[in-house]
Amino acid sequence: MASNEVVQRGLQDIVAVESHITFIDGKGGRLLYEGYDIRELADRSTFEEVAYLLWYGRLPTRSQLDDLRQRLVSLRPLPEPLAKLIDTLPTDSNPMDVLRTAVSALAMLEPSEAQPGPNSIGGALRLTAALPSMIGRFQRRRVGLAPLKDRPDLSHAENLLYQITGKEGTEIENRALDVALILHADHELNASTFAARVTASTLSDLYSAVTSAIGTLKGPLHGGANERAVELLLECGDLGRVEEVVTAKLARHERVMGFGHRVYKVEDPRATILRAWLHTVGESAGNLKSYDMLEKEREVVHREKGLYPNVDLYSGSVYALLGVPKDLFTPIFAVSRVTGWTAHVLEEYRDLRLIRPSALYVGPTDLTYVPIDQRGS
Repeated sequence: MASNEVVQRGLQDIVAVESHITFIDGKGGRLLYEGYDIRELADRSTFEEVAYLLWYGRLPTRSQLDDLRQRLVSLRPLPEPLAKLIDTLPTDSNPMDVLRTAVSALAMLEPSEAQPGPNSIGGALRLTAALPSMIGRFQRRRVGLAPLKDRPDLSHAENLLYQITGKEGTEIENRALDVALILHADHELNASTFAARVTASTLSDLYSAVTSAIGTLKGPLHGGANERAVELLLECGDLGRVEEVVTAKLARHERVMGFGHRVYKVEDPRATILRAWLHTVGESAGNLKSYDMLEKEREVVHREKGLYPNVDLYSGSVYALLGVPKDLFTPIFAVSRVTGWTAHVLEEYRDLRLIRPSALYVGPTDLTYVPIDQRGS
């Protein structure tokens, strides 16, 4: 091996592509979608508007936004063969496995939307609209309830919450989920987005790229951190035990999920926004227990390790207050991130180059083949 070759484990600090979609200022704690600060988008925008921004590179006019909303609503219903497929899956299936299978099956049922190239925007719209229907149908089935009738009057976030819980959320609950979807819509070259772009770079179709992304997101080091953060709260039980449990965990050199980030050197701006929303939702529900416990956890971890929260510390607790089952936290991540995945796939198609990095070989180079009857045991 050449002495001047250096391996960057996890491709850390390696610039792989040029992109106009998302900018992360890790030192300044800023996140921009197409030049717009996430704080302003979370405060003033909607998920549908942000989806348009990611796909088209600009904010929509009122008529363009109305058209997008109507198209997403029209694309929510699942084809009958796909609905039947979901109904045949074991009720104890991992919901991410259900989502991965459903997305892959949808590609075969609607092949015209799956062709790689500019027309793949149709597939982006279809998947964004259909993922809540997939999750909702499986959730209803596994709790022994009939599928819900379509509600075209509901926004994307409202429909997602309705599909999962079977009831309309309050204004505060719906807005909290809408903001959470905005915050998770894209995050530059995270593992699942990179997987999607690698698949797309082979000129494979958009549905295959999204299937790759879902499989990557399923991994607990990427998509499951908010679930682990909620489990730690359950382990603590109440505010009085947070310091004891967390300090003991840190003393054992165990990882406390929801803290630190590969890119951010200060607090994740998405965490700042969701912390405020966790308080708002909790206050509205008369239940600030998780908020108070997380504030104590934040104090302990920063004191002991100097780490700042990331978005995963708060997102799971917000979802839990909304009545979302813990194993649907990561699928909700996918419902949002599919907009970013597809935006990156479309960008990859516009400037296609096969992604093919190199590996630094560290094995032997001078072995001689030995016939099998001459090999030792």
